[in-house]
Amino acid sequence: MLNWRRDPDYEMRMTAKLIEIEQIKKETEQVRRENKRLAELNSRMDALLRHPDSYFSIPPETDCN
Repeated sequence: MLNWRRDPDYEMRMTAKLIEIEQIKKETEQVRRENKRLAELNSRMDALLRHPDSYFSIPPETDCN
């Protein structure tokens, strides 16, 4: 017959694993948000490099002398 008594060591390891899994989920979500933000910035940078004149109007040079 099997002994079904609770094993505190096992329960502690499983609780630690569940906490670790939740932490990994949070970190993964944070990385996804950062990747999305970086992709948006990269897209803006690409557009700027393709059409620099449409983003910045540089004032004409003036002679200060």
